[in-house]
Amino acid sequence: MIEKTKIAVFASGSGSNFVAIEEACRNGELNAEIAVLITDKPEAYVAERARELNIPISVFSPKAYGSREKYEEAILQKLEEDQVEWLILAGYMRLIGHTLLDAFPSRIVNIHPSLLPSFPGKAAIEQAIEHGVKVTGVTVHLVDEGMDTGPILAQEAVRVVDGDVNQTAEAIHAVEHVLYKETLHRLFTNQ
Repeated sequence: MIEKTKIAVFASGSGSNFVAIEEACRNGELNAEIAVLITDKPEAYVAERARELNIPISVFSPKAYGSREKYEEAILQKLEEDQVEWLILAGYMRLIGHTLLDAFPSRIVNIHPSLLPSFPGKAAIEQAIEHGVKVTGVTVHLVDEGMDTGPILAQEAVRVVDGDVNQTAEAIHAVEHVLYKETLHRLFTNQ
């Protein structure tokens, strides 16, 4: 049997991509194991979801560390203890700094709700609607020091639903849950 890739999922929000990844791991679509959920928000719904799925949670509050470097050093220590091989960002609302980038070169992946380079950063769906675009989408990319600027691994277009943020977000989430696991599968199997 091929050994499972040990991953850490980083999330700050509701955790729908976290759950989709966990399900893909559990049902064999993804030959990986979530070693730990890393969150900067203990009250985030993703933490409750992780508890329900019996996945270990580590909460790191950036304010407790005084600098991004010290914050990331604490996270890195946990990742090393858990022998994590890949970092998977799923709604993690913080930029990744050099401490983690250097420790996981080309092994940090993010998903973003737009067709990058259009609409990087927060509120990408709202930005797309404000700009009146008819098509937005989903991008999976490697993480670098910029905001949503790393090399693109996969993209899929999604129609904007009548200028409605909630309906468009639902359509985007449906695509994210499939595209992310497919892209991670290709990465973990060196395809």
